[in-house]
Amino acid sequence: MFVKKFYVSDTHFCHERLLAMQPRPFSSIDEHDEYLIESWNSVVGELDIVYHLGDVFFSLSRNAEKVREIFGRLNGRKHLVIGNHDVDKRGNLHPTLAGLDWAARPEHALRTKDGGRDVYLSHYAARTWPSQHHGAIHFYGHSHGRLPSQGLSRDVGVDVPDVDFTPRTFAELTATMELLDVR
Repeated sequence: MFVKKFYVSDTHFCHERLLAMQPRPFSSIDEHDEYLIESWNSVVGELDIVYHLGDVFFSLSRNAEKVREIFGRLNGRKHLVIGNHDVDKRGNLHPTLAGLDWAARPEHALRTKDGGRDVYLSHYAARTWPSQHHGAIHFYGHSHGRLPSQGLSRDVGVDVPDVDFTPRTFAELTATMELLDVR
């Protein structure tokens, strides 16, 4: 079986106030969460790899049981790039997230290869990133579609129109990018 890689950010499961702050077409956070779970599982298989670029859940202490339940329902081997809502008051990975079965230890930035390219992953957009001058792609989140793609970088948050609340592959995410052959 062929394993696919997916990228996504800013799912904000359990974030009740999000619906008032962001233009997401859901009448309740439960409807939002169920839709995102169904969308995720419609494309991600059990063995697939998912890089989540931060802000997976919200109110981690208050929603710890719900966090574990949702995490367990999401297909794939999940990697976390730590976002601003994934840490405690001291800036450390929140204990609720630390207790989940991640495929690897959560990090503030990661590098992978996909589509024959180096890919730099971080929650925040970067103006420069490792191997950029060799054609490395940069995927980020945090900006909820308010920061337009530029060159070899783009937002992979669920509320970006072409992401459409669903983890996406490298090919899907780069289809609209002008990939210069700078190798």
